[in-house]
Amino acid sequence: MNGTVADEADVIVVGAGPGGSAAAYHMARHGLRVLLLEKTEFPREKVCGDGLTPRAVRQLVRMGVDTSEKAGWLHNRGLRVIGGGIRLELDWPDLASFPNYGLVRTRMDFDDMLAKRAVEAGALLRTGVTVSGPVLDADNRAVGVEAKVGPDKEPVQYLAPLVIAADGVSGKLPLAMGLAKRDDRPIGVAVRRYYNSPARADDDYLESWLELRSAQDPNRLLPGYGWIFGLGDGRVNVGLGILNSSDAFGKTNYRAMLTDWLGSTPEDWGLRDEANADGPILGAALPMGFNRVPHYTRGMMLVGDSGGMVNPMNGEGIAYAMESGELAAEVAVQALARAAGPDRERALQAYPAALKDRFGGYYRLGGIFVKLIGNPQVMRIATKHGMPHPTLMRFVLKLLANLTDPRDGDAMDRIINGLTKVAPAV
Repeated sequence: MNGTVADEADVIVVGAGPGGSAAAYHMARHGLRVLLLEKTEFPREKVCGDGLTPRAVRQLVRMGVDTSEKAGWLHNRGLRVIGGGIRLELDWPDLASFPNYGLVRTRMDFDDMLAKRAVEAGALLRTGVTVSGPVLDADNRAVGVEAKVGPDKEPVQYLAPLVIAADGVSGKLPLAMGLAKRDDRPIGVAVRRYYNSPARADDDYLESWLELRSAQDPNRLLPGYGWIFGLGDGRVNVGLGILNSSDAFGKTNYRAMLTDWLGSTPEDWGLRDEANADGPILGAALPMGFNRVPHYTRGMMLVGDSGGMVNPMNGEGIAYAMESGELAAEVAVQALARAAGPDRERALQAYPAALKDRFGGYYRLGGIFVKLIGNPQVMRIATKHGMPHPTLMRFVLKLLANLTDPRDGDAMDRIINGLTKVAPAV
């Protein structure tokens, strides 16, 4: 064993992003001693679209976060879809299970706020802690983590009977436990940049572009999809994403593609002008459809991006990170109430089973969807024939955003819920 033993806890959560902070909050609220470790200092930047669907809003409400406009949130009514020469505004569905509004907030504020909620619930947050790997016992089970702390990189061990890996797409902790990424699951890449754009900053719809035109050659369609989300502070978050089902994946200069597309937008939006840019173009990978499994093994649970929980249908990760964090907490609370050994292990195995039950069939459908839209011809036909039909597009919105009522829903809900049930879980 290397380094001093700094803290002992019931659970160690590695990574204070939305998934880690949600897990820490829900566990601490139920009386567990939670140690939340974060390598950076808050507030900190994170590459994201900054848009939250009602699915994510529900998780914020469950954490007791004030989501009012007074508290600095920009509310949105739904999704504006642009493609095939049509512009369609689709309101979020009215459901019993989810609020009927979305939100926008930068990750600089957002992650800091969630970490503070975890601390208010009783979690102990330590920042500036770089976790290098798990501490393993004689049975090769995680019983803590090795870390380096502070400017001097002092080696330290933190010990706990359960470790939650919420360390993002890199997944260093799961990798150290032998959990590699699966190449047969979808993955995306997204780039985004902030721009000063008073003309677009106060938008009450999230805006999704199904077709991206090149400014250099207006007849040429660029691969991928784009977004423009107003931030309500004079700025917009503009970005594009591309999936590994596209021939252009891994062979494209995404940053150049973003500026090429923005060059085709109206001049009064200010997105063509480099002088209006607020910061650099930043990129991130989007691990989708459970691309790292199992989500529990030998004393370690995977939450959010570390377990590949981004929605393949729409690239949304925050809602699923927070939901998996809450699920992990529910299982951990029950498991740690049992004696160490087979009885506790049985309880911990409920976590991957619960994730599979909730998202497995839906993510299987998402994998099929990703393969289909990776074909530009299929995407063109779908855009051309789907966009003119608002009822069909409302169905598509419910499907892509995973927003249905499980019981007593309408016909659309019943079809989507039926599809996810018959699809074999990934």
